[in-house]
Amino acid sequence: MAIEVERKFLVIGDGWRAAAHEVLPMAQGYLNDSASLDSGAMRSSVRVRISGGQAWLNIKSVEVGASRQEFDYPIPVADARALLALCVGGSIDKRRHLVRHGGHLWEVDEFLGENAGLVVAEVELGSVDEAFERPEWLGDEVTHDTRYYNLALATTPYSRWPR
Repeated sequence: MAIEVERKFLVIGDGWRAAAHEVLPMAQGYLNDSASLDSGAMRSSVRVRISGGQAWLNIKSVEVGASRQEFDYPIPVADARALLALCVGGSIDKRRHLVRHGGHLWEVDEFLGENAGLVVAEVELGSVDEAFERPEWLGDEVTHDTRYYNLALATTPYSRWPR
């Protein structure tokens, strides 16, 4: 069993763009929705993701916060396309920019479509209390704010949030 320790932050400014060494287009969707998790009917999210010429099926436990169980399995791209057609809610389209800073790999997700305007950065850590260097473009932490989870964004896109 794999445990993912990940912290998520809003991004301020464009200072991260010059440091990005790779950009990956991504399309993903969920085979369950946030209502099934909120009601307790399911205890995990099931995601399908295509990035470039590769695809994965991912299962994450529902714990809110920095640490969750995660299972990631490569699948054929044709299967992923078929599964995306079965997903509930909307799809998530984004560009993931990979940025190295302070000995860590940051994933800066620039959302497109109905989530356009939202940019978040995630860093995977070895433990929940691991120290890391904060880049100058890092804003508020949203690790514990479920609105920023991709599953929630598929159901209630950023463009529909009250301002």
